[in-house]
Amino acid sequence: MTKFQNKVLVFSLLFFSSAFVFAQSGKQEELEARRKELSREIQQINKLLSSNQSKKKSEVSQIEDLNHKVSVRENLIKVTNQQANLLTREINTNQKQITTNRDELTLLKEGYAKMLQKAYKNKNKQSRVMFLLSATNFKQAYKRVQYLNQYADYQKEQADKIKIKTIALQEANTNLLVQKEAKSKLISENKKEQKTLEIERKQHETIMKSIKKDLNKYTAQIKSKQKEARRIDGQIDKLIRDAIAASNKKAGVKKSTKSKGFALTAEARALAADFLGNKGKLPWPVEKGVVKLRYGKQPSPVDRNLTINSNGVRISTEKGAKVRAVFNGEVMGILKPKRSNPIVMIKHGNYITTYQNLGKIFVKTGDKVKTKQEIGEVFTNPTTGETVLKFRIDKDNKTQNPSSWIFKM
Repeated sequence: MTKFQNKVLVFSLLFFSSAFVFAQSGKQEELEARRKELSREIQQINKLLSSNQSKKKSEVSQIEDLNHKVSVRENLIKVTNQQANLLTREINTNQKQITTNRDELTLLKEGYAKMLQKAYKNKNKQSRVMFLLSATNFKQAYKRVQYLNQYADYQKEQADKIKIKTIALQEANTNLLVQKEAKSKLISENKKEQKTLEIERKQHETIMKSIKKDLNKYTAQIKSKQKEARRIDGQIDKLIRDAIAASNKKAGVKKSTKSKGFALTAEARALAADFLGNKGKLPWPVEKGVVKLRYGKQPSPVDRNLTINSNGVRISTEKGAKVRAVFNGEVMGILKPKRSNPIVMIKHGNYITTYQNLGKIFVKTGDKVKTKQEIGEVFTNPTTGETVLKFRIDKDNKTQNPSSWIFKM
């Protein structure tokens, strides 16, 4: 074996000893990042809920909170289980490789020992000289010199192999211990989460029993809230339609064309392209918050036969939370619906972001705003202590799922 081949072998052994341990580390890192996100979300939910403990929340609101907590915790347990299962597979693979390495090391050591014994018997200089002098010609003597040199190199190569294999085995054993400790920690954490989940489920069951005693009353309340939400959505939709019509009129588009989208200037088109280019990376409209209600159709947490249709998301946040524009744009309008709190709408080309349930407003119609600029403050219900922002995104006159646009929503 040449010196180059020896170096290649040494490199490959070192590489493999490190690489096989982390064969699935990318997936493990992805799961760990998700687990940390869910843990932070639970901490944030607990913080928000504890800050409102002195207030009298409705049973429906309590069910919504518990539903969200249970859902997030179930996801956390699921992800932690996936991590533990992945570690189990990695540990099994590594244990097999350690056994293989150990067997190979034993064979190398046995071969090396035999070679040393043979070398010891022929180690005196006189036997080497005689081996060279007994050659029948110069060419044979030269070949014998080469043989002795190659044999010495081979001895060194075998010693290097043993050294590298030993290091690889030690590293694999060390990493295996780390993996086993990590798995043990994950299992322990999961047991705690399971106990907490059972407590939350029992709380949910207790409240639901109380609600079911007068389910019609609560169903009527939900329907009333849905009706009010549709009324406000109708006002938002009308403002968007009027803005589209005004943009088309200004651009000279005939009414007979019946355009459903904004007639954009070059500047507005560029802004819309920037907004689209940041899909999935837009900042949250509040610095801290958790999504209590998702976008789209979903069953009511109180009456599963009742469907809730949400044109946006409801974000629970802390008292005094400032509302931030999620992107550069222009304040398209400010609505002040009856029996509801003010709404700010910002236009980003042909995209509109809407911020509902504000207690304070810091902007006016026509203002240019920048990304993360504070445009108001979320209203805090003095009775329940809840601070909830309703947020939606539209493209022209069609609603979008905010979770597809906002970073890690």
